[in-house]
Amino acid sequence: MAGEDVSSNFRALVENADRKFARVRDLPAFGRAQSHYFQKVFKAYMKLWNYQQSHRSKLVESGLNRWEIGEIASRIGQLYFSQYMRTSEARFLLEAFVFYEAILKRSYFDEAQGKDLGARFKELRFYARFLLVSLIVDRKQMLLHLADKLRLLVDHSISNFRETNFKEWRLVVQEITRFIESDTNLTYLRPLRYCAMLDSYPASQTYLARFHAKKLFKFRDALLASYHRNEVKYAEVTLDTYRMMQCLEWEPSGSFYQKKPVEAKENGFVVDHTLTSGLIDMNLAADMADPSLPPNPRKAILYRPTVSHLLAVLAMICDELSPETVMLLYLSASGGPARENVAQPENSVGSSRTSKSKLLARASQEQKSYKSEPHSNGKLMSAEYYENHLWLGPRGGSSGSNNLYPGDLIPFTRKPLFLIIDSDTSRAFKVLGGAERGEPVAMLLSPLKPSFENPSTDDTEALNGSQFTFFLTAPLQAFCQMLGLSNTKPDPELCDEAESILSASFSEWETILLTSKVLNLVWAQVLPDPFLRRLILRFIFCRSVLTSFSRTEDDDPYLPQCHPNLPELLSSVSKPVQSSVQRLAEHLGVAKSFHFTNT
Repeated sequence: MAGEDVSSNFRALVENADRKFARVRDLPAFGRAQSHYFQKVFKAYMKLWNYQQSHRSKLVESGLNRWEIGEIASRIGQLYFSQYMRTSEARFLLEAFVFYEAILKRSYFDEAQGKDLGARFKELRFYARFLLVSLIVDRKQMLLHLADKLRLLVDHSISNFRETNFKEWRLVVQEITRFIESDTNLTYLRPLRYCAMLDSYPASQTYLARFHAKKLFKFRDALLASYHRNEVKYAEVTLDTYRMMQCLEWEPSGSFYQKKPVEAKENGFVVDHTLTSGLIDMNLAADMADPSLPPNPRKAILYRPTVSHLLAVLAMICDELSPETVMLLYLSASGGPARENVAQPENSVGSSRTSKSKLLARASQEQKSYKSEPHSNGKLMSAEYYENHLWLGPRGGSSGSNNLYPGDLIPFTRKPLFLIIDSDTSRAFKVLGGAERGEPVAMLLSPLKPSFENPSTDDTEALNGSQFTFFLTAPLQAFCQMLGLSNTKPDPELCDEAESILSASFSEWETILLTSKVLNLVWAQVLPDPFLRRLILRFIFCRSVLTSFSRTEDDDPYLPQCHPNLPELLSSVSKPVQSSVQRLAEHLGVAKSFHFTNT
């Protein structure tokens, strides 16, 4: 009788915890007022875990399976990860990794051995979720190990449960395999995250400390959305949004994974971690968390959103923005079916090198491009806001409800906005300049076409992500990819020197920005933020590289643009910028692919 009571009490606790878990799982992924739900569900799981520990022998006698214990721990790991996705707090991500790793090491799911189909699906979901966590934590060895384990598990499932269709799980295996192959074709010699040791420059710190503008904006929120045909993705994280979300987080300082004690209070939010130490018996003070770092910007990740969903999430984020904060909006998508603004390449015969006069003409056009928009009575014609657009819909569709027009973003310009558009219709969004309802928008706009030394017939953008996004998140790797340089087995000394050239260049350009007397207030208001400042520096590099790159056709579609203009001293053909690109090209032995005006 006592054993029956213990078992029924345990099942009641499981049901109670599962109900609370479902409430947290089904909450919208955006919005701040959700922490109390998180605390309630953890209390429920703490009570459940303590109960099963105290009555383990009786529960085992009554039929408790080892995989059921693993499922409880897996739920807690999933809960931590969902909270990370809502808040971007690194602590939650690391806790999720610790839980999943403990489940793997303790082989909680192994006892089922393919006898229980329900247990097998729970095990498959565990591996799929652990893969996503390992991907975002950037534990490459664990990622490769888990991908192999999942592949073998799916094959085993197909063989042992012949009456069940595992087609969706085969697709999951294909997704992670394709993602790993696309992302590891280029070796990252430095983290994508912001590393204080590598991405801050001592030479400009004095100027940064004294830098001021009329009003400075703090960067706290970002919305990252992607919608491309056949893009590389795992779960709902595409290669482009993965790189951007990594780029907008802090790398632990000191050595990349320096182990430091962590505080119970993280980013202003007190978390009860007594459950974790009792549940998994892990020393969480030895993980890679770094409490000395500021909080990560909160990021909302949208995969293939509808226009209405994108605008709804954007409205929610804007509504919750605190005063004098800026939001980053990153949109990566193809242009609409009618792309009239894409300039057609010229068929030219003769030298493959671009003339000096042509390069200088580009720089002049760069400065004038925002002064020649069509106006009516001194204002942009309203039709300009609703001509070209981003296409957020399936291939072959033609519904206007899938069109995201520049005019759709005008209501959100009542708040400060840092806009990155990565599309073959990116320039359509130039019309927002001057149409804002509040603060002027800072815009980084991609080229209309990518540039490659040896263009292939393959869909390079689909296989390796957007070139523009790559330049903003991993500039050296993007440079090498553009030139077709192999990065599978890079020479460490060669790459270290290349990184040193880039770092010295960025340090010089940062000082120029911080000391410029003609810096537009739009850039001045966001420049003190390290994430946004790094994006601006990388944009300058990207623009100069693509401007100096030799082509046999019209260059305009291949060049990125920004609005408002950055100082002329940092234009694509200015001496401080172009000489840096030239040093890098000469160091890597690809100078013949460029034409520099300063030579």
